[in-house]
Amino acid sequence: MHPTIISLVELRLATAGPPTLTLDIMSHPKKIVLHCPRGYQPRIDTLVSEFIRDGVSFVGVVGQDCARIEDIVDEIVVGDGTRELYFILTSSHPDETIAEAVEFARSLTGEYAGDVHVIEV
Repeated sequence: MHPTIISLVELRLATAGPPTLTLDIMSHPKKIVLHCPRGYQPRIDTLVSEFIRDGVSFVGVVGQDCARIEDIVDEIVVGDGTRELYFILTSSHPDETIAEAVEFARSLTGEYAGDVHVIEV
């Protein structure tokens, strides 16, 4: 399974002046499986902030140190208490394949229904 494209970047060359960089930010789907083959990466912090912004409702983690990464996701979601309360259902899948984690995510129904996207970090 291929990682989801998170954003598109476009470089425009103006006829006058310096080039401009335009970011077309795509929102994340409601269900995410984070594949972390190298364990925790600092980029995860930014991704979780994007998940909150985009209304993601489920994040499953598979790969090296996935239980620790799930805890980090939970801590970022809870935050320091200064922002509005937000909830993301999380799970970790130690000793499971990406396919097994995706199957678990697919089994979630009700408010957690929807497509599952894998993001490799």
